[in-house]
Amino acid sequence: MAWAADATTPVKVIMDATVSNWAGGDSDWQDIFDESKLKDVYSKDFAAKYQAAAQFPAADEDGISPFDYDVIVNAQDACPLEDVKLAAQPPKGDVTEVLATFKKSTCMGSDADYQKTTTVRFEVIQEAGKPVIDDIVTNDDNGSPSSLKSVMQDLVKQQQQQPADQKQPSTDQAPPAKPQQ
Repeated sequence: MAWAADATTPVKVIMDATVSNWAGGDSDWQDIFDESKLKDVYSKDFAAKYQAAAQFPAADEDGISPFDYDVIVNAQDACPLEDVKLAAQPPKGDVTEVLATFKKSTCMGSDADYQKTTTVRFEVIQEAGKPVIDDIVTNDDNGSPSSLKSVMQDLVKQQQQQPADQKQPSTDQAPPAKPQQ
């Protein structure tokens, strides 16, 4: 059972940063994919997929992230997170799932949609003797699970399939050209 408790350690790092990012105020935005976190908190496979996807930054102000939304709250906008809880599930094979639950939209209104709890599933494995995040699974608007590793792989695949004259150099901030129909 000690392993399940340890499985929450890398998830807590990411959730603490996410809570801080949405707390408001003057605190600096914490990159949950900075070099040190990619090395210490995520699996080698996850880090490699992130670095491949990061070659194709989204059109955002930093020009480095492959995402134009917060992958934990699964949105571009959120309120200060409330009722944040982490719960390690019993291990299944080599993977321990850690559920992070929170409310992300309570400041947007009192409608039931704004009060609902969001659940993010972190798949944690042991690598080099310590727990690391191997995937982050959120639910899309239809309630279907969405693996962040799959999203990153698809992003790279889409970019590689574009004709050479439509590929964006990684320093270009413009959105990709739309194909003529």
